[in-house]
Amino acid sequence: MLRSLALIFLVGLLMGSIFNKLKLPSLLGMIITGMILSPYALNLLDPSIMGISADLRQVALVVILTRAGLSLNIEDLKKVGRPAILMCFVPACFEIVGVILIAVPLLGVSVTEAAIMGSVLAAVSPAVVVPRMLRIMEEGYGVKKSIPQLILAGASVDDVFVIVLFTAFTSIESGGEVSPVSFVQIPISILLGVALGLVCGLALIWFFKKFHMRDSVKLLIFLSISFLLIELQNELEGIVPISGLLAIMSMGVALYKWYNVLAVRLSSKYNKLWVAAEILLFVLVGATVDLNYVATAGLLSVCVVVFAMMFRMAGVFCCLLKTKLDKKERGFCMVAYTPKATVQAAIGGVPLSMGLACGNQVLALAVIAILITAPFGAICIDKLYKKLLKKE
Repeated sequence: MLRSLALIFLVGLLMGSIFNKLKLPSLLGMIITGMILSPYALNLLDPSIMGISADLRQVALVVILTRAGLSLNIEDLKKVGRPAILMCFVPACFEIVGVILIAVPLLGVSVTEAAIMGSVLAAVSPAVVVPRMLRIMEEGYGVKKSIPQLILAGASVDDVFVIVLFTAFTSIESGGEVSPVSFVQIPISILLGVALGLVCGLALIWFFKKFHMRDSVKLLIFLSISFLLIELQNELEGIVPISGLLAIMSMGVALYKWYNVLAVRLSSKYNKLWVAAEILLFVLVGATVDLNYVATAGLLSVCVVVFAMMFRMAGVFCCLLKTKLDKKERGFCMVAYTPKATVQAAIGGVPLSMGLACGNQVLALAVIAILITAPFGAICIDKLYKKLLKKE
């Protein structure tokens, strides 16, 4: 395992820096590192690392979403209003509908199978989007109209919505029944997650003010509570729907609002943690990519992914109608909401493991979506934000 970790960090850093020199996103180099080291290529990663890969990726997500919460001013989202809510689910719905429209005639699948494909593709990647939005906020681009905050918040809630839909569609396809209660879980999961996060955040503020300790210790406590919130979500699954990731982000938001001095200091420490977490996350995402599925998927699957991405962009455009954003700013939001990586790596193989007939096709689409949209979205954000957004 130690050799595998050394390879992940050393080769990931090297490839990331090479891609940076080429004016390309470092995450692309990290994903390629994972593909090279993976069991499907050189097979240099220990099976024990691959066995806990999902947990390690989740740890990295916890780090980046906490960092997002510690930098997010809830007042900025209130100013945005309606579009902030619509961005949480409308683009995903557009993308699922787009996949159904094209996959049924093009791939010869049923409507339910196409809906499963759409729900896998429809989740935007917080790991790609959130760090970039934080950097844009720090540099002061688009902050007057709360554009990076809008995208940051929407990308975090979007996943909760999509995963519930994915669970419902796979249940239907495997012969199970889906009641209206399944869809009621979406708002309940979001609201309970936010409420729990705020309560935990307020409790931590009281604790940190009451007892003096180093910021490093505070970070360990904050991180530990975050892990417990994820475990709580897992333990309550099927009983009470609750989003652990949203709870973690809300905990950071509470700290930003009511104990801003500490939020700034902790955010700086999380920035340093992200250096290692980013490499771990994207290398392990790359390690899940089996290029054999890409080879068998063919051009038709690529067409589905591109068509779905266009539908998603149309959904973002609709969310931003009747807002004060100009054409350039709307264009930026449309491309910034396209990257896929983390959720696709997590759930892309689930239909295949369930024995569904569409399992291979779903996994192939998930792999293609990562390879196309993660670099496309990251490059577009990095190259366009200074041209399309106004610096305040």
